[in-house]
Amino acid sequence: MHQSFDAYVTTAMFDSAGQALFALGDGTVRFESGHSVEAHRGAVLAGAPHPCGEGMLTGGDDGRLVWSTVSGARELAAVPGRWIEAIATSSLSGLIAFAAGREVHVRDNADPAFTRTFAHQKAVSDLAFDPKGRRLAAATYGGCWLWYARIADQKPAILKWAGSHVGLAWSPDGKFLISAMQENQLHGWRVADEKNMRMGGYPAKVKALVFLAKGALMATAGASGAVIWPFAGSTGPMGKQAAEVGYDAAALVVRVAAAPATPWICAGLDDGRVWACDLTGQQIVPLKAEKGPPITALAMTPDAQRVAWGDEAGGAGVAQV
Repeated sequence: MHQSFDAYVTTAMFDSAGQALFALGDGTVRFESGHSVEAHRGAVLAGAPHPCGEGMLTGGDDGRLVWSTVSGARELAAVPGRWIEAIATSSLSGLIAFAAGREVHVRDNADPAFTRTFAHQKAVSDLAFDPKGRRLAAATYGGCWLWYARIADQKPAILKWAGSHVGLAWSPDGKFLISAMQENQLHGWRVADEKNMRMGGYPAKVKALVFLAKGALMATAGASGAVIWPFAGSTGPMGKQAAEVGYDAAALVVRVAAAPATPWICAGLDDGRVWACDLTGQQIVPLKAEKGPPITALAMTPDAQRVAWGDEAGGAGVAQV
């Protein structure tokens, strides 16, 4: 499937039924089935799966959190005058978190009356639930703040590191939290003892990071190939070297996605190409060979059979691996 939506593709994802969905800069959510939902009065800034597995949750520059399904759009929350630029969800706990400026708001899919608000000193750039969906990490300036998502009055644990933190990923065992920074580097913490891990050497900003192979590996963008970090063992990547897969000096990997329980990854490049790779054999499978605008959104099904992508000019596609 190849389509042109004529608007920046903010998010690509698959629902629990395996259907591809795309959230766009024109405020719409598009479905692989052909359905289109007017979700926002303005641009979609963030998207995430709904905890129930149906449709997509989106945040917009209209300050609204919206759940879009093929039957239409439903507003779940609103913060007038703010932008919602980060969303995290957990299918295990049923919780939904979204960031608007310095505040993080939490909702419970099973309890419409449940609400929590956590305040930060600086704006929050990204959110991530731990594997059980109970603890919430917020990336902000100076480090990451950790909250127990259901507890109203608490002091957060703060994992400190100088600089602006803009992207997050928990390891599947919950032992490590990795942050992409505004600079061309990652920073990580072993959560139990707050041990710092410096992960540098990138030629560009890391715009995507994802765990795979049941947590034994982490793949990132930010280089001429997909950068693969080893995470097996109690020390994670500490003292170990990263590998690079699919190296191409003429291009930059700007997005990565994976099937978390498998060794499969996919990568989107700044020249519009998309490829997939089984890291056990490292054979590159071209999915979109023609060049074009930079890839801005990427997703892979849990069985590693299908990949969806979108680019900054509104091009989008779905391919069989």
